[in-house]
Amino acid sequence: MITKEINEWIKKVENHQYNYEDAMYEFSRFAKYLTKEELIQIKKILEKY
Repeated sequence: MITKEINEWIKKVENHQYNYEDAMYEFSRFAKYLTKEELIQIKKILEKY
């Protein structure tokens, strides 16, 4: 289940509020808690941008 924090991170990435390094750092903080299906879902969302 994608949480509120992850949705906020996605919105910040979509709005270019992170540079690449900051976005990847934040992603690495929560990625270890995600399932494979959630990672695939996030990937599909971000492929649009």
